[in-house]
Amino acid sequence: MTALPVGLLAAVLVVAVTRPRGLPEASAAVPAALVVLATGLLTIDAAWAEVRELAPTVGFLAAVLVLAHLADAEGVFRWAGSALAQRSHGRPRRLFALVVVAAAATTAVLSLDATVVLLTPVVLDTTRRLGARPAPPAFACAHLANSASLLLPVANLTNLLALPSTGLSFLGFAGLMVLPQLAVLAVEYVGLRWTFRADLATDPTGEPSTEEAPLPRFAVAVLEATLAGFAVASPLGVEPAWVAVAGAVVLAARTLLARHTRPLHALAAASPLFCLFVLALGVVVAAVTEHGLGDLAAGLLPTGTSFAALLAMAGIAALLANLVNNLPATLVLLAALGPTPPLGLVLALLIGVNVGPNLTPAGSLATLLWRRVLAARGVPAPLGTFTLAGLATVPACLVAGTGALALVLSW
Repeated sequence: MTALPVGLLAAVLVVAVTRPRGLPEASAAVPAALVVLATGLLTIDAAWAEVRELAPTVGFLAAVLVLAHLADAEGVFRWAGSALAQRSHGRPRRLFALVVVAAAATTAVLSLDATVVLLTPVVLDTTRRLGARPAPPAFACAHLANSASLLLPVANLTNLLALPSTGLSFLGFAGLMVLPQLAVLAVEYVGLRWTFRADLATDPTGEPSTEEAPLPRFAVAVLEATLAGFAVASPLGVEPAWVAVAGAVVLAARTLLARHTRPLHALAAASPLFCLFVLALGVVVAAVTEHGLGDLAAGLLPTGTSFAALLAMAGIAALLANLVNNLPATLVLLAALGPTPPLGLVLALLIGVNVGPNLTPAGSLATLLWRRVLAARGVPAPLGTFTLAGLATVPACLVAGTGALALVLSW
């Protein structure tokens, strides 16, 4: 393995994690990709093939980010916040349980980015109004943004990247992953509740909320139709990006006419620089994989689909996600598994790269973004607390989720 591609990947990840002077992630990824091409680490044809392969996934990301922004502009998340406040009756443990449910639902339908960027601020505001400790619901949003992304292909970029390797439809994927997802959610709830038991036992200082914002019915109906569209379009070979675009267009027609948002704000929500970062990162990771990392990873991966093999796959994926971030880890491991990998190993890989990032803040870009959301609102997220919560949940989640997957595959 040559040092240059590894060094380029390391530089890209350091900038993505630290964002010096507020620089976007693409500021390092794009130059690194150009160096890859200029030095011949990857041919132009190979780089273009990587970009074409990633394009549908990146297109979906852009569309779903716009859809989530429009839903927020229509008041979906304000309604969610008021519902959490009212139905918690001012009880921290009840609020925590409701946040777990809300975060899991938001992640599954609108992806983990919506949970981090849109739901987390609402949850923090709700917690502040009730006078409750912010840590339990805040960390629930972070953990569920990652670990609740197992159920549907659209919940996480990692799922979309791996879906072609599974040969599964949208509903087929969900059918196999529903039991592992439930097992992981149960462990998350118990582990986080234990970690923050002192905070949850503290009486809130505010007054329980008695008012609930009206449900934005049109926006919710569009979200439901979009989710149904994912299921219908998958067997027809239609990319989920087009379904997300259709949902965004329908919702935008109402939202823009009502002036709940501006066209430039909706376009900015697509996060074009982040999408460019993903494409450039794919080129850099392809170069690293071609120059040794792929062969190294392939030599470490299990070949069978027994419970022990699935757990080893999930563990390796979780470890690599925390070392190099879960998106590069997914690309590397999928390449190492080859063109026709065993279905069980691909799904175990996803358990690792989706659950594993809860162990360290650098495990996923969503977790890094979550920390910025908390910092902007003056809510601390100490590394020690993050690590403790990760140790209390991640190992057990990997075992529970993989065990459930092995059970499902044996039926």
